[in-house]
Amino acid sequence: MIDIGKSVGFLLAKAYQRACAIFKEEFEGHDLTPQQFGLLGFLWQEDGLSQAELSTRSQIDRTTMGGLIDRLEKEGLVKRLADPDDRRAYRICLTGKGKSLEDELCAIAVRSQSRFTAALTEDELETLKELLQKLRS
Repeated sequence: MIDIGKSVGFLLAKAYQRACAIFKEEFEGHDLTPQQFGLLGFLWQEDGLSQAELSTRSQIDRTTMGGLIDRLEKEGLVKRLADPDDRRAYRICLTGKGKSLEDELCAIAVRSQSRFTAALTEDELETLKELLQKLRS
């Protein structure tokens, strides 16, 4: 018989719920979900990615991606520009507002992650990251 409370799926789901709750608390006042923040993070690393490339990097399906970009566009954080190499595609570019929030939002994200992982040692945190990378593959 399986002990559901100690199963990997259950523990991952509960850890994710806790991470999202902390994110929501820390990002109060900013109308962003963790997924939207992640997309901004990819764009801060490399602005002007195509919607397809954002989908691949974030591992979010294209349909969901469209809605996330719509909301970021509505908030004035990104804009869609025609892709010069593909008439059917768009490049997702940060607006001035989107660029200007990088330092502030990244500081909040670091604080959020620190709260979430406070019970772990540095070695445990590195091990956790390595294990999650293996599970993601």
